[in-house]
Amino acid sequence: MSHPSAIQLIEAVQIFLKEAEAELDGRLGFHARVAGNALAIVARELAQQPDAAEAAALAPLGGASALCEALRAGQLSPDDPAVLGPVRAAVLARLAVDNPRYATFARLRDRG
Repeated sequence: MSHPSAIQLIEAVQIFLKEAEAELDGRLGFHARVAGNALAIVARELAQQPDAAEAAALAPLGGASALCEALRAGQLSPDDPAVLGPVRAAVLARLAVDNPRYATFARLRDRG
């Protein structure tokens, strides 16, 4: 028999918090909502692995550190489409975890 995954455990706690939130007033209700939102971010991060997505997006540019060094040294231009595409992909991977309902994220994601 397998154990529940980390995401399944998080979802169980989220369900509990949602039920408890309805019974809590004021400050405690607010904290339950904040805790639920924090768990949602953790679950998305576990599922989407934005660090891996960022690394994959920036790999053609040598990775994040090499990109930063090349930009500082003037070897690459931040306006270069070869830079903008991978950086955009890395940023969208982060936004997908942090706030997937953010209107600008949805517009940029759908624009491709």
